Amino acid sequence: MASTLRSENAWHALTLDEMLARLNANVHNGLSASEASLRLIQYGRNELRPPAPISPLKLLFEQFTDFIVLVLIAAAIVSGAIAIYSNRLEDLINPIAILAIVVLNAFLGFFQEYRAERSLAALKQLAAPNARVIRDGEPRRIPAADLAPGDLVELHSGDIVPADARVVQSVHLRLDESTLTGESNPVEKSALPKLDAETPVDARENMLHAGTIVLYGRGRAVVTDTGMQTQLGRIARLVSEIKEEETPLQQRLDKVGQLLVYISLAIVAIIFPLGLLRGNSPLDMLLIAVSLAVAAVPEGLAAVVTIALALGLRRMIRRNALIRRLPAVETLGAATVICSDKTGTLTESEMTVREMAFADRLITVTGEGYTRRGEFREDHNGAPQNSNIASPKDDDALRLALTIGALCNASRLVEQPDERFRVIGDPTEGALLVTAEKARLSPEELAGEFRFVAEYPFDPVRKRMSSVYARHEEDASDVADEQLYTFVKGAPDLILPLCTRVFRNHRVQDLDEKSFAALVETNVGLALQARRVLALAYRRLDNWNKTLAPQAVERELTFVALAAMMDPPRAEVKQAVAEAQRAGIKVVMVTGDHPGTAAAVARELGISRDGDELLTGSQLNQLTNAELEARVERVSTYARVSPEDKLRIVRAWKAGGKNVVAMTGDGINDAPALKEAAIGIAMGVHGTDVAKEASDMILTDDNFASIVAAIEEGRAIYDNIRKFIHYLLSGNIGEVLTIFLGPILGLPLPLLPIQILWMNLTTDSLPALALGVEKSEPNIMSRPPRDPDEPIINRALTWLMISQGLFIGLVQFAGFLLEYLVFTDHDIVRARSVTLYLCILTQNLHAFNIRSQWLSIFRLGLFSNPFLIFSFVAVVAITLLTAYVPIFRTILQTEPIGLREWAMIIGLAILPVFAMEIVKEIRRRAMNIEQ
Repeated sequence: MASTLRSENAWHALTLDEMLARLNANVHNGLSASEASLRLIQYGRNELRPPAPISPLKLLFEQFTDFIVLVLIAAAIVSGAIAIYSNRLEDLINPIAILAIVVLNAFLGFFQEYRAERSLAALKQLAAPNARVIRDGEPRRIPAADLAPGDLVELHSGDIVPADARVVQSVHLRLDESTLTGESNPVEKSALPKLDAETPVDARENMLHAGTIVLYGRGRAVVTDTGMQTQLGRIARLVSEIKEEETPLQQRLDKVGQLLVYISLAIVAIIFPLGLLRGNSPLDMLLIAVSLAVAAVPEGLAAVVTIALALGLRRMIRRNALIRRLPAVETLGAATVICSDKTGTLTESEMTVREMAFADRLITVTGEGYTRRGEFREDHNGAPQNSNIASPKDDDALRLALTIGALCNASRLVEQPDERFRVIGDPTEGALLVTAEKARLSPEELAGEFRFVAEYPFDPVRKRMSSVYARHEEDASDVADEQLYTFVKGAPDLILPLCTRVFRNHRVQDLDEKSFAALVETNVGLALQARRVLALAYRRLDNWNKTLAPQAVERELTFVALAAMMDPPRAEVKQAVAEAQRAGIKVVMVTGDHPGTAAAVARELGISRDGDELLTGSQLNQLTNAELEARVERVSTYARVSPEDKLRIVRAWKAGGKNVVAMTGDGINDAPALKEAAIGIAMGVHGTDVAKEASDMILTDDNFASIVAAIEEGRAIYDNIRKFIHYLLSGNIGEVLTIFLGPILGLPLPLLPIQILWMNLTTDSLPALALGVEKSEPNIMSRPPRDPDEPIINRALTWLMISQGLFIGLVQFAGFLLEYLVFTDHDIVRARSVTLYLCILTQNLHAFNIRSQWLSIFRLGLFSNPFLIFSFVAVVAITLLTAYVPIFRTILQTEPIGLREWAMIIGLAILPVFAMEIVKEIRRRAMNIEQ
């Protein structure tokens, strides 16, 4: 038995006898307790096995492995060693500050990512805690983890399916499999003899799958697979096998770190031998060279990036996007493709009646989702009469149709505090109940008019349901007289042939061939719009008894209406899709739903355009990976897809290396693709724990529009990261040039090592942080996504930084020359003091230039970034303290300066601001960019 028990997982393709023989199972008595125990030992418990937990120490250690962080640590160690060796303990300020920033950054990253690997733990929680099972011929209730292949389980409405199982008995059994397949409609299950081996998971009517929910009916099934062998287990393995990749920002910062290392080594290689040739001591020159190297490396970069991402995270929370990993804040801003699930993401995940078609007119039902908000608007012969709002109180046909939908119903509504309803039962029946509530036909009101007599439940053969009610007739002579009615709802193609009359123009008429053909045409037209259509009919009964079969009462019916419903798109999604497309982002629908429904929703939302293709899962499986990669950009809609299909789609988009893929989803089936994508976006309200734990970002309002808002924030954050890198490096280029020109021209060093380190600490902190909270520029969502291969410092930015750095360096060195050669007689202490204060003020004013490469600071508003104003005032105050407080002058080896010196410093420091304003104006005119 052991060799054959799981040798074949296509259980749906076996006959019942073959399946029972393979599992050595019994459909009457189930397994014996002893056999179940043996199988449990042999095949393991029915639970998902999470991977080995990540060591917190290992996760913390990984925070110190980024290239830029290693560079900073190395710089701190070298500068600290030199300070100690030369007995200049005051020089320890900078290495201590560097190490403090590195440690702070590491702990922030650690706490953000500690819970990033909880996907399988959430999957495990989805398993049903208990299961009804037949053991030794007796019903028992056992922990679901103790189920074994061959067990006979019983299922009732509301149960979570505890394992994959083959149906052996079904009584009107319907399941919600949306979290596994993405299909929003209930799925009929029956004990079919066998299915084709190639039947996809979402069409296996004779199989139940772990984690799905029984909506209606009851049944028995034989367990075929448990634990990691179930469909749920397969998804768990897919999630665990996907490796984390570096985000675009992490990759770019690594390249920046490498560039800075090369720059630092070049500085050391030039300055050190040059000083030796001029006769300076090797130790002094080594200290100066390393100080310059540290100045070239913006030690605040890692901390500023972390803080900017954290501040962006807070802003995103206010816009209903919760970020689970800091780098994901920026990654979303780089998105070029959004692969979005349909149900619950683009749509409401609440089946809603949109139209009610009568024999003589069409009524459009407004309002979305499970709420009373909505109206009934008439459409006569295709001409909408928007001012004509139908009222069930005055419209007997509409009231009759709503009554049939509400009474021929096995579901119920529970009103929520937010004035919405929760449907207990079938979503389709829930849609009919909600429509009746829009007309203020409550169950209580109908119960006062009708008395329930009997019910013929829905079954997949008849494809209809009937309910028998007794109603007191107003014109009855005896108050005890009651009239019996059969209310029927079901598939139009099966109910219409049973109708002999039609309710039209306030009376019952014979249903002639012309009227019958018109109703069939209406049904087809609604179906082509991806509506789920139900026919509503009734019959007056002369008598009824328990022996009557359904066929006896479901005949000679009077047709009333067709109820056309769908899971409606969210009201704000169409605009959000258009905004994403305007920003150059491709929106792709990836759903497990029916192709017709997917196509209709994609067209309505603007996702599908002329020339776009739709692929089903079966068509997708016929394509090789190379063929899919060649075709993927033309496909905007995928339907009937499996978890593996979603992975293939994401990987196809990623294959060329030119796309940053975001994947949205809410179900179990979305988890692998969420983890594979550059950024996984889960739904916070309707999403499963599995999807949330596999994601990088959670939408707290399940609103697709929040994704677009988060993309805007992500782009702004990336811009701000570039801005403070631009600020730091252009300022550092100016510092290096200022100090480099002294030895080249045979002059003393314009700044001492301690002054270099102090200036670096002052200018690289508060102003850089203030740039990290700069607001987004007006055109940020009108430009295309950046090239994923583009470095964070591209060619244009490189030349801009170099030109600005050279200009700043020349201005700062000019101040040194004026003070040293013109205004004083080679007073090096005063000249260095002036140069230090000039460098600090120039670079802090330069931060205002960095706010935009195109817009004037006066157009942006001098005070529109209050953090930058605060940082400027704070740095000026600190500089004045260092200039006039004796303890600081002693440490920094400076002296007080007068008004003449300050006038020169202010005049020179403001020159880069004016120069940049002129450059911006020239660039705007050359590029024809408006302010």
